[in-house]
Amino acid sequence: MYNIITIERQYASGGNEIGKRLAEALGYKLYDRNILMEAAKNLDIPFVKIEGLDESSSGGILLNLSKTPLGGLSHSKELPLADKLFLEEKRIIEAVAEEGKCVIVGRASGYILRKRENSLRVFIHSDKEKRIQRAIEKEGIKEQEAEAVLKKNDKRRGSFYTSVTNWAWGDPRYYEMYLNAGKLGIGLCVRMLAEAARG
Repeated sequence: MYNIITIERQYASGGNEIGKRLAEALGYKLYDRNILMEAAKNLDIPFVKIEGLDESSSGGILLNLSKTPLGGLSHSKELPLADKLFLEEKRIIEAVAEEGKCVIVGRASGYILRKRENSLRVFIHSDKEKRIQRAIEKEGIKEQEAEAVLKKNDKRRGSFYTSVTNWAWGDPRYYEMYLNAGKLGIGLCVRMLAEAARG
């Protein structure tokens, strides 16, 4: 049985919805953007100031820091705000993993918890056409801007993931389950993951 499921996802692939529905199906707690809100509160920084920094990095020293034990590092005045944010999110992820029975979406959580035997690492992707359709229908993106928004968000997530892990974002080797939500559908992905989580 896996009592921690981590989900990385392409933009508009359905990963967030899958995470939410999976948490409901399993009776697990869901951690997604609420991690960012908690990090902002812990760092005593207005949420509006760091909202745009979520899953982004300064491109600086994060890789080395991500391998060090967490302590007061996130409060160091010398660190860029994006780095402080990641370190605080990492601390929160480690803490909720101790409690177990959780679904964590994004924030390189699969990498952070990679040594835990009870964690299932998942990557959700989809073909471009399905993602464009979802971006328009679910995210409210204008049709003429959808493809550019997909590229921008995937690049941001990929750069963030690589900067904090030194791994290639979306590489199937780093996940136990690699699901095409556009082809399988959201419901089937949720059922497959729930079955895997239950062992």
